[in-house]
Amino acid sequence: MQFIDRAVIEVEGGKGGDGIVAFRREKYVPAGGPAGGSGGDGGSVILEAVESLQTLLDFQYAHHISAKKGDRGGTSNRTGAAGSDRLIEVPCGTVVYDAETGEPLGDLVEPGHKLCVAKGGKGGFGNRHFLSNRNRAPEQALPGKTGEQRRLRLELKLLAEVGIIGLPNAGKSTLISALSSARPKVADYPFTTLVPNLGVVRKPTGDGTVFADIPGLIAGAHAGLGLGQDFLRHIERTRVLIHLINFTAADPIADYQTLQQELQAYGRELPTRAQIIALNKCDAVESQRQDAIAAQFSQITNAPIFTISAVTRRGLESLLQTVWQTLDTSLSSQVRSGDKDEGLTGSSSH
Repeated sequence: MQFIDRAVIEVEGGKGGDGIVAFRREKYVPAGGPAGGSGGDGGSVILEAVESLQTLLDFQYAHHISAKKGDRGGTSNRTGAAGSDRLIEVPCGTVVYDAETGEPLGDLVEPGHKLCVAKGGKGGFGNRHFLSNRNRAPEQALPGKTGEQRRLRLELKLLAEVGIIGLPNAGKSTLISALSSARPKVADYPFTTLVPNLGVVRKPTGDGTVFADIPGLIAGAHAGLGLGQDFLRHIERTRVLIHLINFTAADPIADYQTLQQELQAYGRELPTRAQIIALNKCDAVESQRQDAIAAQFSQITNAPIFTISAVTRRGLESLLQTVWQTLDTSLSSQVRSGDKDEGLTGSSSH
């Protein structure tokens, strides 16, 4: 399936039904009395997050989405039927923006989350609504109102707790396939991976954690070079970043610094994520060079450093143990921060 993580669509709520002018035909009732019903409300366009979708591909072919209009009012004061809502399924992790203003409208993260993006128009009043002591036979009715119209920008940000980042040929796809059941395409040339790969890695407790192999990081990625920002956004939700560095590269330190510069330039709190350094392809490098490079890294970063081989699986267990510990620490910090915020909110209300 083609991976599409951005789409622009137009949505339109259904038009409200028109009210009508009608009169009762009853003996001894002057002018029959007003009996025109109001129109039904138009349906709304609603987005819903579902787990079964992984891409915004469907919106490449459906650019205009509208809900049903309401029915016009009926005689005998009958209100027209309301138009049915249009429920549109999107992948979990879809962020919705107003395409004209850039205003964020919602972030559909959990399955079942819903967001109304275009409300239906109200139905128009029938002449029964205008009955008064001064006007016993009104001949006035109102048309239904048009529904909301919006141009939306949809962006999918993958829901992964751990992001694997690195320059082309660092071995990201090989690592995620070694850690999980994911089977991404692997070859020895740049940009083998043109889409993010997701893999579920089991914790010792049996719980699954989603890892994402993020392609496209080269110098200038934040400015759109290579695969650029199209995939940088997919690590915005991660809590831990694994920097995968190729031991066999001409200058592993320079590669790491390139990654750091791209994170800093992209911003959006990525530089503050917990980070782990994984020096990959140790099976192809002699031990003295491994020790020398690892020593250089320890001088420029306080992040945990691991020597691994995704191909032979050397060092992966130790790497995963630190990932689990880092995730637990990150979660505990979030809980404490949330408790603190609740306390401050409570105290300010008195």
